[in-house]
Amino acid sequence: MELTDRQWQLFDFVKQMHGSQKRKYSGQPYYTHLLSVADRVSAYPKTGCEIEIALCHDLIEDTECSLATLSSLLMSLGYGIAEDAQILAGVDDLTDKYTTIKYPRLNRKQRKQMEAARIILSRPIAQTVKYADIIDNIQSIIAEDPSFAKVYLAEIDQYIWRIDKGNPALYAECCRLFTAAYESLQRKRPA
Repeated sequence: MELTDRQWQLFDFVKQMHGSQKRKYSGQPYYTHLLSVADRVSAYPKTGCEIEIALCHDLIEDTECSLATLSSLLMSLGYGIAEDAQILAGVDDLTDKYTTIKYPRLNRKQRKQMEAARIILSRPIAQTVKYADIIDNIQSIIAEDPSFAKVYLAEIDQYIWRIDKGNPALYAECCRLFTAAYESLQRKRPA
């Protein structure tokens, strides 16, 4: 994947904001996930700022960064008003709203059901990035934590078949991987 100068500057900011965060299973710096999602998205035709959204998709959820701070940065890097709006909207669509902190009385299953209903309504560009995110997450979770993979795949199953407005080829890849992973775990289920 080749990034433009301003995409690299955006990535440097995102990397700084994620700081010392690590990927749960691999222990790699968290930014490797963001680059992986962006790289996967970059392999398909783009309709706008998919790469930027991919780089920032966990920024608001997992760091102290706000949408206002991200907007100021984007404008300072030369992104136009329409690009800024598209990136912020996509990142917002991909930011969990039903978190433990905001909804402490809800259990994970309840929160994920509410997230599923929200994700179904996300913009096509955000759905495209979500496909790449799901693919990257499935690969690491299946390999490293098959018991949690069952939970994760059940959560994804609540909405994957209804987020079909993004890039059709990437969606097909995501659905193929999801189905293969789901069937593989079903075969491994004890009798």
